[in-house]
Formats: sequence, structure tokens, C-alpha cells
Amino acid sequence: MTLEELSREYAKSADLIRTRMWHIRRAILKTDDPEELWHLRQRLRQLSPMLTEMNDLRELCAHYYDRGYWRDEKYTL
Repeated sequence: MTLEELSREYAKSADLIRTRMWHIRRAILKTDDPEELWHLRQRLRQLSPMLTEMNDLRELCAHYYDRGYWRDEKYTL
């Protein structure tokens, strides 16, 4: 698998996470149960960093070999 192919996979994963977050936000608007609200908001807090990570890795893989591309220190040795 090439880095470009891997980048596309990260993009697909980010789309799935984004869709799941949308569904959770819709569920939050529809519920009045405090415990369920807590669980839904907790799940959003867990998914948010995952979405950020997927987007960062997608970007890194897509441009890894581009000349002059500045790589985030987080992903370099």
C-alpha cells in the first residue's frame, strides 16, 4: 500500500467518524435523559481527537514526499 492509498483510507475513516459524530449530535437534541446525554457527550469527546488524528495523518501521507512540505513534529522521529 502506498502513502497515497493510505491517505485515502484515512480520509474514509475520517468521514465515518464525522458521520457518527453527526448522528450523536442529532441524538443529543432528541433526548432528555441526563444519563444518556452524559454518555453521548462523552462519546463525542472521545471521537473528536480521533477525527483530528485521521485528518492529520491523511494530510501527512498525502504530502509526505512533496518537496518543501512541512511535517508536524508529532509524526517525525
